[in-house]
This record gives sequence, C-alpha cells and structure tokens, in this order.
Amino acid sequence: MSIIKRQSIYYLKKWVPKRFSSVENRREVWISLDTDSLDIATKKSAAVWEQHIDAWEARLAGDTKDAEKSFDSAKRLAKARGFRYLNPVKIAALPRNERSERIEAARRGDGSLDPLEAAALLGGANEPDISVKRALELFWVLAEDKVLGKSDDQVRRWRNPHKKAIANFIEAVADKAINQIDREDMLEFRNWWMEKMKADGLTPNSANKDIIHFSKILRTVNEMKGLNIPLPFGGLTLKEGEQRQRPSFSENWIRTKILADGALGQLNTEARCIVIGMINTGYRPSEAAGLLPEHIKLESNTPHISIEPVGRALKSARSRRLIPLTGVSLEAFRECPDSFPRYRESPSLSDTVNKFMRENGLLETPGHTLYGLRHAFEDRMLAAGVDERIRRDLIGHRLNRERYGAGATLEHVHSILQEFAI
Repeated sequence: MSIIKRQSIYYLKKWVPKRFSSVENRREVWISLDTDSLDIATKKSAAVWEQHIDAWEARLAGDTKDAEKSFDSAKRLAKARGFRYLNPVKIAALPRNERSERIEAARRGDGSLDPLEAAALLGGANEPDISVKRALELFWVLAEDKVLGKSDDQVRRWRNPHKKAIANFIEAVADKAINQIDREDMLEFRNWWMEKMKADGLTPNSANKDIIHFSKILRTVNEMKGLNIPLPFGGLTLKEGEQRQRPSFSENWIRTKILADGALGQLNTEARCIVIGMINTGYRPSEAAGLLPEHIKLESNTPHISIEPVGRALKSARSRRLIPLTGVSLEAFRECPDSFPRYRESPSLSDTVNKFMRENGLLETPGHTLYGLRHAFEDRMLAAGVDERIRRDLIGHRLNRERYGAGATLEHVHSILQEFAI
C-alpha cells in the first residue's frame, strides 16, 4: 500500500485486484485521502481501501440477472459511495445540488455515466419480483431476532401460524409477487376467510390472526429489503364478538373427579405429575415442561419451583417467578423430582392430557381443557381474598398498577397458599 502526496493532498495508490477486472477497467487507482497530514492519511488508508473493496464487491454482485441480488448490490454500492439508495420518485424530489452530487459520483473518468453506479445512485435498480412464498423464506432470516432464546418447539410453534397464513393466501388468491398485490387481492383473501368461517364454524379471531401474520411477513420484507412497496393492508380485520373464555374447573370437580382414586392412573407418570402439580401452582403447561431438575427445590425450607428462561423463552418478563409447592402439587413433585424430560422438547403434552381427560370423562364440560386448572387456581386465590399483587406474581401476569418493592416473601406466599391448597 502506497501513500503518496500530490500537491498538498495525500493519496492512496493501489493495484486493482484481478477479480474486479470485469467491473473496474483501471489497473491502478489513486484514491484521495482528503488530508494533508501523513499521520491522518495513514490512519484513514485501511478504511478507505476497505470501502473501495466493498464498492467493487457490490458492483460484482450487481453484474447478474438475479433481481434480488442486483437490487441488494445497488443498495450496497450506494452505501459504499456514501449515499442512501432511493427510488426514482425520491431522487426527483431531492434538492438540485444533492441530485447533481449523485450524478457526478456516478460518472466515469470520461464523463459518461456508469450504468451500475447510476442504478445505485440514481434509483435505477429494478425492484425484484418477490413472491409471497419467497417472502416467507426471507422473513425467517429478517425476523431471526424473534426466535432468540426459544427452544426448538417454541420456534416450531412460532413459525406455524406464519406458514399457515402464506399457504391460505396462496390457496385463496395465488403465489403473487408482493409488488403486484392490490386491494382486490386482499379483499378476496378476506372474503375467502368469511366463507371458511361459515363452512367450518370458525370465529373471526382465526381469520384476523391469518391476516395479521400475512401482513406482518410482507411488511417486514418490504421494510427490511427497502422495497418501498405501498402495501394495501388497512381495514381488513373482521369484527370480533365476545371472546370465548377457557372455563376453569370447579374445586368440587377437581377433588371428586380429577383427583379421584385411579382417575389419572393410566396417564403416563410425567404427564400425571404435571397435571396434579398444576392444581396448586397455576403454571402454564409449557412452563412445567421446561423445568430442569435444578429448578425444583424440594429440599428448601419452603419447597418451591423456579420458572426460568433456560433453554426456552418465557411468555413475558413477568413469567419468571418462584411458586411455592403445597398440597397434592407438592406430592406430585416428590414423585417426579427430576422434572419432565419426556416433554421438554415435545409439543405433545397438552394434546396427550386433553385426549386422556376427554376419553375418561374428566372434562367438566366439552369446553374445558387442561388450561382450566390454571384458571381454577386463579379463581381459588380470588375467592380466598389473596392480594392482587401476589395473585399476579404467582400467575406471571403484569400488575394493573405501578409495582413497588420486591413483593411478598416466598415463606409468606407459601403460608397463604396452604390455607386453600387441595
């Protein structure tokens, strides 16, 4: 690397690497370092050369018929030249001096415009035709932060509704390029869902989730890829009626049916322990499945479990908590002190338990599910007059008022739960 002074300015003199010969016709380049200080020139030279390498790489990538790569390389080249890629409409709206600056930067030494430079700096790159199916593939990469800390099963459950939304749009409309999707297409998708709701007895919530997930995928790709496509997504969700509440089990049903001798006898040991453990803790089934042996503190002065984001993400920051073990739930954890490895990475827990309870007459009504034990625990706390702060801390919900202090001690909460434990 040679740093040479011309008149009062230092320049970087370098041979052009052979791999860039197809996009750079000069064999040697002189790059101004914009300083008359040798010390500053020396410090700047590596970064300036790296910037030129990036620009050549972008030009090389842009010398392709692949629309996505060409568009991305145009944005990279604009950035390497010190500009932000803008589409032609925004270029036209720039002040004259800014447009002139871009035009001059796109010129070759002979004064003519370089096609690749002009595409990058003057908004001439063709926006790629990305289909909705391809948009989903891009979304997995662009939304990678959404799965950080999640277990494989949590990632699978996060991905499934996004896959479903794309598949349903393709069935209802087509695998169209997202820059060709118009208002009529979205209304057709909405109407398809209205017909499906009537035929399958579904609620508007099912349709709205699909529309929201579909919109989120396309908006993410549009924004993160800098496509600047006007997406027609406003006012599409369907009016929802009163949401169906998952009912809670009555205390009498829990005592006389679920805990009756032999009622859960044919259920595998780990699932049985999780069900009984839920009665006096109200944890989410997935939280129980995610417990590790070190999270079960049976030898503590106050036996308890610790819900931690280890190997999986929790639903919210409030989900991280300590729950005392009392009554039948304490006995269940004494039977399963090493946690529940069978269900740690398996999505089958709720299906297994709900199927067993349905087939053995353990559901209080057809609308009941395993989750009703969580609601039952909350109802019993409310009936016992447990303070709202303690109730929400145990369930893992946000407090409806400002939260002060560390909350009740584990010992105090344990003494409260003992009073109404089953």
